[in-house]
Amino acid sequence: MAGSGVQAQRLLGRARAIRFPLAAPSWPATVERPDPERKLGLEYDHEWSRRYPARLARAMVMDNLTRPVARLIAPATVRGLEHLRHVEGPVIFAANHASHVDTPLLLTNLPVEFRHHTVVAAASDYFFDRTWKSMLWSFSLATIPIERSKVNRRSADVAATLIEEGWNLVIFPEGGRSPDGWTQPFHPASAAYLARRTGRPVIPLYLHGTRHVLPKTPDDTGRAPGGSGTESRRGGKLRRSPISVLFGAPLTLDEGENTRRFSDRVEAAVATLAREVDGDWWQARRAVSPVDPTEGAARAHRGPDAPAWRRAWALDTRPSGGRARWPE
Repeated sequence: MAGSGVQAQRLLGRARAIRFPLAAPSWPATVERPDPERKLGLEYDHEWSRRYPARLARAMVMDNLTRPVARLIAPATVRGLEHLRHVEGPVIFAANHASHVDTPLLLTNLPVEFRHHTVVAAASDYFFDRTWKSMLWSFSLATIPIERSKVNRRSADVAATLIEEGWNLVIFPEGGRSPDGWTQPFHPASAAYLARRTGRPVIPLYLHGTRHVLPKTPDDTGRAPGGSGTESRRGGKLRRSPISVLFGAPLTLDEGENTRRFSDRVEAAVATLAREVDGDWWQARRAVSPVDPTEGAARAHRGPDAPAWRRAWALDTRPSGGRARWPE
Protein backbone atom coordinates (compact mmCIF):
# COMPACT_ATOMS: atom_id res chain seq x y z
CA MET A 1 0.00 0.00 0.00
CA ALA A 2 2.82 2.34 0.88
CA GLY A 3 4.49 1.65 -2.48
CA SER A 4 1.32 2.42 -4.39
CA GLY A 5 0.96 5.70 -2.46
CA VAL A 6 4.49 6.73 -3.38
CA GLN A 7 3.83 5.81 -7.00
CA ALA A 8 0.64 7.93 -7.06
CA GLN A 9 2.52 10.91 -5.65
CA ARG A 10 5.19 10.57 -8.33
CA LEU A 11 2.58 10.45 -11.09
CA LEU A 12 0.83 13.50 -9.62
CA GLY A 13 4.12 15.37 -9.48
CA ARG A 14 4.83 14.59 -13.12
CA ALA A 15 1.33 15.73 -14.14
CA ARG A 16 1.85 19.02 -12.32
CA ALA A 17 5.18 19.51 -14.05
CA ILE A 18 3.54 19.11 -17.48
CA ARG A 19 1.73 22.46 -17.75
CA PHE A 20 1.41 23.00 -21.49
CA PRO A 21 -1.05 22.41 -23.18
CA LEU A 22 -3.14 22.03 -20.01
CA ALA A 23 -2.05 25.50 -18.92
CA ALA A 24 -0.41 28.54 -20.41
CA PRO A 25 3.19 27.94 -21.53
CA SER A 26 6.02 29.44 -19.53
CA TRP A 27 7.69 32.62 -20.78
CA PRO A 28 11.48 32.66 -21.24
CA ALA A 29 13.11 34.80 -18.56
CA THR A 30 15.50 36.39 -21.09
CA VAL A 31 12.71 37.61 -23.39
CA GLU A 32 10.75 40.77 -22.59
CA ARG A 33 7.05 40.08 -22.26
CA PRO A 34 4.86 42.53 -24.27
CA ASP A 35 1.90 44.19 -22.65
CA PRO A 36 -1.42 42.49 -23.38
CA GLU A 37 -3.40 44.12 -26.16
CA ARG A 38 -6.41 46.05 -24.90
CA LYS A 39 -8.87 47.53 -27.35
CA LEU A 40 -10.08 50.88 -26.10
CA GLY A 41 -11.63 53.98 -27.57
CA LEU A 42 -13.43 53.40 -30.85
CA GLU A 43 -12.04 49.85 -30.95
CA TYR A 44 -13.71 48.78 -27.70
CA ASP A 45 -16.00 45.75 -28.09
CA HIS A 46 -19.27 46.86 -26.45
CA GLU A 47 -21.54 44.23 -27.97
CA TRP A 48 -21.63 42.28 -24.68
CA SER A 49 -23.48 45.16 -23.00
CA ARG A 50 -26.54 44.61 -25.25
CA ARG A 51 -26.86 40.88 -24.67
CA TYR A 52 -29.76 39.71 -22.57
CA PRO A 53 -27.91 39.00 -19.26
CA ALA A 54 -26.29 42.46 -19.27
CA ARG A 55 -29.57 44.13 -20.30
CA LEU A 56 -31.47 42.37 -17.51
CA ALA A 57 -28.87 43.30 -14.89
CA ARG A 58 -28.78 46.91 -16.14
CA ALA A 59 -32.58 47.18 -16.01
CA MET A 60 -32.64 45.93 -12.43
CA VAL A 61 -29.96 48.41 -11.38
CA MET A 62 -31.64 51.25 -13.28
CA ASP A 63 -35.11 50.67 -11.86
CA ASN A 64 -34.21 49.70 -8.31
CA LEU A 65 -31.13 51.81 -7.60
CA THR A 66 -30.44 54.55 -10.13
CA ARG A 67 -34.03 55.85 -10.42
CA PRO A 68 -34.66 56.15 -6.65
CA VAL A 69 -31.31 57.89 -6.14
CA ALA A 70 -31.99 60.23 -9.08
CA ARG A 71 -35.40 61.17 -7.69
CA LEU A 72 -33.85 61.89 -4.31
CA ILE A 73 -30.95 64.00 -5.61
CA ALA A 74 -32.65 65.62 -8.60
CA PRO A 75 -36.46 65.63 -8.37
CA ALA A 76 -37.65 66.17 -11.92
CA THR A 77 -40.50 68.01 -13.55
CA VAL A 78 -41.14 66.22 -16.86
CA ARG A 79 -43.07 67.80 -19.73
CA GLY A 80 -43.89 66.67 -23.24
CA LEU A 81 -44.23 62.92 -22.65
CA GLU A 82 -47.28 62.98 -24.91
CA HIS A 83 -44.90 63.34 -27.86
CA LEU A 84 -43.39 59.95 -27.05
CA ARG A 85 -46.76 58.22 -26.84
CA HIS A 86 -47.49 58.93 -30.49
CA VAL A 87 -44.10 58.21 -32.03
CA GLU A 88 -42.96 54.86 -33.35
CA GLY A 89 -39.42 53.95 -32.39
CA PRO A 90 -36.59 53.80 -32.73
CA VAL A 91 -35.89 57.49 -32.27
CA ILE A 92 -32.88 59.76 -31.79
CA PHE A 93 -32.92 61.90 -28.64
CA ALA A 94 -30.96 65.14 -29.21
CA ALA A 95 -30.30 66.97 -25.94
CA ASN A 96 -28.27 69.87 -24.58
CA HIS A 97 -25.31 68.96 -22.39
CA ALA A 98 -24.24 70.74 -19.21
CA SER A 99 -23.23 68.02 -16.73
CA HIS A 100 -22.01 64.45 -16.40
CA VAL A 101 -25.32 63.58 -14.71
CA ASP A 102 -27.26 64.49 -17.86
CA THR A 103 -27.27 60.93 -19.15
CA PRO A 104 -28.45 59.05 -16.02
CA LEU A 105 -31.04 61.74 -15.26
CA LEU A 106 -32.31 61.60 -18.84
CA LEU A 107 -32.52 57.80 -18.90
CA THR A 108 -34.27 57.54 -15.54
CA ASN A 109 -36.98 59.93 -16.74
CA LEU A 110 -37.68 58.09 -19.99
CA PRO A 111 -40.82 55.94 -20.23
CA VAL A 112 -40.10 52.28 -19.61
CA GLU A 113 -40.62 51.32 -23.27
CA PHE A 114 -37.69 53.58 -24.20
CA ARG A 115 -35.57 53.34 -21.05
CA HIS A 116 -34.41 49.75 -21.44
CA HIS A 117 -33.80 49.80 -25.18
CA THR A 118 -31.68 52.92 -25.55
CA VAL A 119 -27.95 53.33 -26.17
CA VAL A 120 -25.96 56.48 -25.43
CA ALA A 121 -23.29 58.00 -27.67
CA ALA A 122 -20.30 58.85 -25.47
CA ALA A 123 -16.91 60.40 -26.21
CA SER A 124 -14.40 57.65 -26.96
CA ASP A 125 -11.46 59.70 -25.67
CA TYR A 126 -13.07 60.32 -22.27
CA PHE A 127 -15.31 57.38 -21.36
CA PHE A 128 -13.41 54.65 -23.20
CA ASP A 129 -9.77 55.49 -22.42
CA ARG A 130 -9.47 52.88 -19.64
CA THR A 131 -10.69 49.30 -19.49
CA TRP A 132 -12.58 49.73 -16.21
CA LYS A 133 -14.27 52.92 -17.46
CA SER A 134 -15.27 51.25 -20.71
CA MET A 135 -16.85 48.32 -18.85
CA LEU A 136 -18.52 50.55 -16.25
CA TRP A 137 -20.23 52.92 -18.67
CA SER A 138 -21.09 50.19 -21.18
CA PHE A 139 -22.87 48.23 -18.48
CA SER A 140 -24.52 51.01 -16.48
CA LEU A 141 -25.64 53.30 -19.34
CA ALA A 142 -25.30 51.16 -22.48
CA THR A 143 -22.84 53.63 -23.95
CA ILE A 144 -21.16 53.30 -27.34
CA PRO A 145 -17.95 55.16 -28.26
CA ILE A 146 -18.05 57.95 -30.81
CA GLU A 147 -15.47 60.42 -32.10
CA ARG A 148 -16.48 63.92 -31.00
CA SER A 149 -13.65 65.98 -32.45
CA LYS A 150 -14.23 64.98 -36.09
CA VAL A 151 -16.47 62.92 -38.31
CA ASN A 152 -15.57 59.25 -37.99
CA ARG A 153 -17.09 56.68 -40.32
CA ARG A 154 -16.66 53.80 -37.87
CA SER A 155 -18.56 55.41 -35.01
CA ALA A 156 -21.26 56.67 -37.39
CA ASP A 157 -21.67 53.19 -38.86
CA VAL A 158 -22.03 51.62 -35.40
CA ALA A 159 -24.63 54.17 -34.30
CA ALA A 160 -26.61 53.87 -37.54
CA THR A 161 -26.56 50.06 -37.39
CA LEU A 162 -27.91 50.03 -33.84
CA ILE A 163 -30.70 52.43 -34.79
CA GLU A 164 -31.61 50.23 -37.74
CA GLU A 165 -31.67 47.24 -35.37
CA GLY A 166 -34.31 48.99 -33.25
CA TRP A 167 -32.24 50.72 -30.56
CA ASN A 168 -33.06 54.29 -29.56
CA LEU A 169 -30.07 56.62 -29.37
CA VAL A 170 -29.23 59.47 -27.01
CA ILE A 171 -26.77 61.96 -28.47
CA PHE A 172 -25.50 65.38 -27.41
CA PRO A 173 -25.01 67.38 -30.64
CA GLU A 174 -22.83 69.98 -28.88
CA GLY A 175 -20.03 67.43 -28.71
CA GLY A 176 -19.26 68.12 -25.05
CA ARG A 177 -20.50 69.83 -21.91
CA SER A 178 -21.16 73.54 -21.96
CA PRO A 179 -18.21 75.51 -20.49
CA ASP A 180 -20.38 78.19 -18.88
CA GLY A 181 -23.96 76.90 -18.81
CA TRP A 182 -25.02 78.34 -22.16
CA THR A 183 -25.48 75.87 -24.99
CA GLN A 184 -22.87 75.52 -27.73
CA PRO A 185 -23.73 75.26 -31.45
CA PHE A 186 -24.96 71.85 -32.60
CA HIS A 187 -22.79 69.79 -34.94
CA PRO A 188 -24.63 68.74 -38.12
CA ALA A 189 -22.60 65.53 -38.29
CA SER A 190 -24.37 64.03 -35.28
CA ALA A 191 -28.12 63.75 -34.76
CA ALA A 192 -29.02 65.37 -38.08
CA TYR A 193 -26.67 63.11 -40.04
CA LEU A 194 -27.94 59.96 -38.34
CA ALA A 195 -31.55 61.01 -38.90
CA ARG A 196 -30.86 61.53 -42.59
CA ARG A 197 -29.05 58.21 -42.90
CA THR A 198 -31.56 56.07 -40.99
CA GLY A 199 -34.78 57.95 -41.72
CA ARG A 200 -35.72 57.96 -38.04
CA PRO A 201 -37.24 60.99 -36.22
CA VAL A 202 -35.30 63.23 -33.85
CA ILE A 203 -36.81 64.06 -30.47
CA PRO A 204 -35.48 67.44 -29.24
CA LEU A 205 -34.88 67.38 -25.51
CA TYR A 206 -33.90 70.07 -23.03
CA LEU A 207 -32.39 69.35 -19.59
CA HIS A 208 -32.65 72.29 -17.21
CA GLY A 209 -30.82 72.54 -13.89
CA THR A 210 -28.46 69.59 -14.18
CA ARG A 211 -25.41 71.85 -13.94
CA HIS A 212 -26.53 72.70 -10.40
CA VAL A 213 -26.60 69.00 -9.49
CA LEU A 214 -23.05 68.35 -10.71
CA PRO A 215 -21.22 71.40 -12.13
CA LYS A 216 -18.44 71.16 -14.63
CA THR A 217 -15.07 72.21 -13.23
CA PRO A 218 -12.04 73.62 -15.06
CA ASP A 219 -10.14 70.49 -14.03
CA ASP A 220 -12.19 68.44 -16.51
CA THR A 221 -10.95 70.03 -19.71
CA GLY A 222 -9.63 73.43 -18.62
CA ARG A 223 -11.53 76.68 -18.58
CA ALA A 224 -13.03 77.46 -21.93
CA PRO A 225 -12.88 80.95 -23.45
CA GLY A 226 -15.71 83.06 -22.10
CA GLY A 227 -16.24 80.80 -19.09
CA SER A 228 -17.56 82.50 -15.98
CA GLY A 229 -15.50 80.48 -13.50
CA THR A 230 -18.56 80.04 -11.27
CA GLU A 231 -18.20 76.26 -11.27
CA SER A 232 -14.58 76.62 -10.16
CA ARG A 233 -15.60 78.27 -6.90
CA ARG A 234 -18.40 75.79 -6.24
CA GLY A 235 -16.37 72.77 -7.20
CA GLY A 236 -17.62 69.62 -8.87
CA LYS A 237 -19.54 68.28 -5.86
CA LEU A 238 -22.81 66.45 -6.20
CA ARG A 239 -25.67 68.39 -4.59
CA ARG A 240 -29.43 68.14 -4.41
CA SER A 241 -31.30 70.39 -6.83
CA PRO A 242 -34.53 70.12 -8.83
CA ILE A 243 -34.38 69.73 -12.60
CA SER A 244 -36.74 69.96 -15.56
CA VAL A 245 -36.85 67.55 -18.50
CA LEU A 246 -38.73 68.78 -21.58
CA PHE A 247 -39.47 66.62 -24.64
CA GLY A 248 -40.36 68.25 -27.96
CA ALA A 249 -42.34 67.05 -30.94
CA PRO A 250 -40.52 64.61 -33.27
CA LEU A 251 -38.71 66.17 -36.22
CA THR A 252 -38.00 64.62 -39.61
CA LEU A 253 -36.19 65.92 -42.66
CA ASP A 254 -38.27 67.77 -45.20
CA GLU A 255 -37.95 66.85 -48.84
CA GLY A 256 -34.76 68.36 -50.24
CA GLU A 257 -33.57 69.58 -46.82
CA ASN A 258 -29.85 69.20 -46.20
CA THR A 259 -28.20 68.04 -42.98
CA ARG A 260 -27.03 71.48 -41.82
CA ARG A 261 -30.45 73.04 -42.22
CA PHE A 262 -32.07 70.18 -40.34
CA SER A 263 -29.48 70.51 -37.56
CA ASP A 264 -30.45 74.19 -37.27
CA ARG A 265 -34.08 73.15 -36.88
CA VAL A 266 -33.20 70.65 -34.15
CA GLU A 267 -31.21 73.30 -32.29
CA ALA A 268 -34.05 75.78 -32.64
CA ALA A 269 -36.47 73.21 -31.21
CA VAL A 270 -34.21 72.67 -28.19
CA ALA A 271 -33.95 76.46 -27.80
CA THR A 272 -37.74 76.72 -27.77
CA LEU A 273 -37.95 74.10 -25.03
CA ALA A 274 -35.38 76.08 -23.05
CA ARG A 275 -37.66 79.11 -23.15
CA GLU A 276 -40.60 77.05 -21.90
CA VAL A 277 -38.83 76.62 -18.54
CA ASP A 278 -39.41 80.27 -17.61
CA GLY A 279 -42.45 81.01 -19.78
CA ASP A 280 -45.41 79.36 -21.38
CA TRP A 281 -45.80 77.55 -24.69
CA TRP A 282 -46.74 80.68 -26.66
CA GLN A 283 -43.98 82.92 -25.26
CA ALA A 284 -41.39 80.22 -25.95
CA ARG A 285 -42.34 80.08 -29.62
CA ARG A 286 -42.35 83.84 -30.02
CA ALA A 287 -38.74 83.91 -28.78
CA VAL A 288 -37.51 81.80 -31.72
CA SER A 289 -37.74 83.36 -35.16
CA PRO A 290 -39.80 81.25 -37.59
CA VAL A 291 -37.89 82.85 -40.48
CA ASP A 292 -34.37 82.07 -39.29
CA PRO A 293 -34.31 79.39 -36.56
CA THR A 294 -30.53 79.69 -36.21
CA GLU A 295 -30.80 83.35 -35.29
CA GLY A 296 -33.58 82.57 -32.81
CA ALA A 297 -31.59 79.75 -31.26
CA ALA A 298 -28.55 81.98 -30.86
CA ARG A 299 -30.58 84.62 -29.04
CA ALA A 300 -32.54 82.31 -26.77
CA HIS A 301 -30.18 79.40 -26.33
CA ARG A 302 -26.52 80.39 -26.67
CA GLY A 303 -26.58 83.44 -24.44
CA PRO A 304 -25.70 87.08 -25.03
CA ASP A 305 -22.60 88.16 -26.91
CA ALA A 306 -21.06 89.74 -23.81
CA PRO A 307 -18.14 89.38 -21.37
CA ALA A 308 -17.96 86.33 -19.14
CA TRP A 309 -19.28 88.05 -16.01
CA ARG A 310 -22.32 89.33 -17.89
CA ARG A 311 -23.04 85.94 -19.41
CA ALA A 312 -22.89 84.47 -15.90
CA TRP A 313 -25.29 87.16 -14.62
CA ALA A 314 -27.71 86.56 -17.47
CA LEU A 315 -27.70 82.80 -17.04
CA ASP A 316 -30.58 81.35 -15.08
CA THR A 317 -30.13 80.33 -11.46
CA ARG A 318 -31.47 77.14 -9.93
CA PRO A 319 -34.92 76.13 -11.23
CA SER A 320 -36.45 77.33 -7.97
CA GLY A 321 -34.69 80.71 -8.12
CA GLY A 322 -36.17 83.94 -9.32
CA ARG A 323 -33.36 85.80 -11.06
CA ALA A 324 -34.48 87.38 -14.30
CA ARG A 325 -32.96 86.36 -17.61
CA TRP A 326 -31.02 88.60 -19.95
CA PRO A 327 -33.30 91.48 -21.03
CA GLU A 328 -34.96 90.94 -24.37
